Amino acid sequence: MLSLCGLLAHDAARAQNLDEYAVKAAFLLNFAAFTEWPESVGKELALCVVGIDPFGGQLDKLAGRKIGARALLVRRLAMLDEGTTCQIVFIARNQAANAPRLIEQAARGATLTVADSEGLGQHGVMINMSLRSERVAFDINASAARRAGLSISSKLLRLAEAVQ
Repeated sequence: MLSLCGLLAHDAARAQNLDEYAVKAAFLLNFAAFTEWPESVGKELALCVVGIDPFGGQLDKLAGRKIGARALLVRRLAMLDEGTTCQIVFIARNQAANAPRLIEQAARGATLTVADSEGLGQHGVMINMSLRSERVAFDINASAARRAGLSISSKLLRLAEAVQ
């Protein structure tokens, strides 16, 4: 598994050298690894991309990877509905206007919400990625994660640009 610390510290994380969404896909994997999940989650972590998938095939390369004892599944959804189980929800930019409703739906379980749209951290997205000085950075809404029953590692919190 990629080390988040190494990924952020190394110049390879610069978006000019790597495809932005390849870097963001690696970040998603590490966000999952540095989140403490309740035992009730089970043996799989489902990463659901809601909306138009900006990652291309990058997420498919992560499918099946182990995060602790759990395997990562990748799902692409037009919308999030009550019957869908996701432990990680990535809200695509074309769904940013629907973010409050999606966050409310995701809040029904131990679900980590992630986006890369400006201002969504203030609406309750737990981790919001952005490009800053040509590198991928992220902010964390730790209180939203705690409300969902998730614990984000202090290592990840230290690497965030801002923590709410």
